[in-house]
Amino acid sequence: MKNYIKLMRPKHYLKNGLILVPLFFSKGITDFNKLLSVFLAILAFSFLSSTIYIINDTMDAEKDRQHPKKCKRPIASGQISKRNAIVFSIFLFVVSFCFHYYGNDHKLLTISTLYLVMYYLINLLYSLGLKNKPVLDLVLLSSGFLLRVLYGGAIVNVPISYWLYLIVITFSFYMGFGKRRGELEIKSDKNTREVLKKYSYEFLDKNMNIFMALTLVFYSLWTVDPRTTEIVGSDIFVWTVPLVIVIFLRYSYAIELGESDGDPVEVLMSDKILIGLVILYILSTIILFYRSLFIGG
Repeated sequence: MKNYIKLMRPKHYLKNGLILVPLFFSKGITDFNKLLSVFLAILAFSFLSSTIYIINDTMDAEKDRQHPKKCKRPIASGQISKRNAIVFSIFLFVVSFCFHYYGNDHKLLTISTLYLVMYYLINLLYSLGLKNKPVLDLVLLSSGFLLRVLYGGAIVNVPISYWLYLIVITFSFYMGFGKRRGELEIKSDKNTREVLKKYSYEFLDKNMNIFMALTLVFYSLWTVDPRTTEIVGSDIFVWTVPLVIVIFLRYSYAIELGESDGDPVEVLMSDKILIGLVILYILSTIILFYRSLFIGG
């Protein structure tokens, strides 16, 4: 059982917290029914993402055996056979749509279902070979983060702000370029990711900086947007901008240290200061958006 849980990569479920973003920033998190729907949606997305990880690991098993870290994965190490892994992925796929069905008000023919299917198909195409196409691989990776937010909004019928839409896109590209840079940092002669041969530090660093700047600009404009200040109740949200700048700086620093493979979860978990900054940001936004709960107003 331990190997099957490891095969699912549950630590990467942190990324699915993006599904909660639309509900949180619309101040609807106190609605129990909507919160339950989002919780079921997160489970649905998490299990569906696990099916993709399993398919990817099955296809890359031979290459993974040559990687210093990936060789320890259940399929690459031989702890789980490819046949059993595929059967398990089918089971998770069915469970995923069961959670989606109950979280989506017992409906399947909806826009949220389309987002879920799009995520699956895009990642399937990625695993089948598009991950070896430079730039296109990052477009597909970034689309996964955007679809999480769109899916979260569709589940609870909350429209996505244009600023938030732009923030997610640029931030996703920033993390994507950071992931490739981290992988390039630890690559060896037996590198298992073909696309890294087509990237350079200069290209990745330059684009990381571009998308970091764009994200900070869009985030800053979002904090002072009239609709945002109306939801918050004042323009105080703009004071989180310096904290976000520091988070970006620390994240970039962690990437350049080369102590992780560049995956956002790996980068976050490998840096205690970064974890502290992110927690501080989360607590700050909770207080700013939901302060009426704390002051009884």
